Amino acid sequence: MKRLASTAILALAMTGTAFPRDSLGVFNAWGSFRDPAVPRCYAIAMAGKVAGRAQEFQPYFTVGYWPSRSIRGAVHVRLARRLAAGSKVIVSFPEANFSLQTGQADAWPADQTTNAGIVAQLRSARSMVVIARGADGRSFRDRYELGGAASAMDAAALGCARR
Repeated sequence: MKRLASTAILALAMTGTAFPRDSLGVFNAWGSFRDPAVPRCYAIAMAGKVAGRAQEFQPYFTVGYWPSRSIRGAVHVRLARRLAAGSKVIVSFPEANFSLQTGQADAWPADQTTNAGIVAQLRSARSMVVIARGADGRSFRDRYELGGAASAMDAAALGCARR
């Protein structure tokens, strides 16, 4: 199972613009990568698959670091489906919920306070759910296991600190 998660994280990180140049490690369901061409580092995890649910995209959650832009720990969510116009996206942890601003199939915190709150919960919670309403009007949930998230974020931060 751990090998399957490692392979899936690497495959996700290698698709599209997220092609990693350097793997910084895989920590349970989370991986860390450095892309020196940008330069940036990021921790990334895929949402768990839900049987019988249609997905337009592979959902993932990232925490990114861009040292040349002085950005540390920036949260970004890619959702499984396109969002309904005006839809809210909620990142839900057992002890806290956060509203995100949205694009067509992406979401991110509107301010640094929300971003910091999410990062703190990623370090302490066991799981999270991203809740949204799709363009078809039906709500959906992307679920993430957080074992390894703190280590992956630390590896990404260290990977970009060594510049």
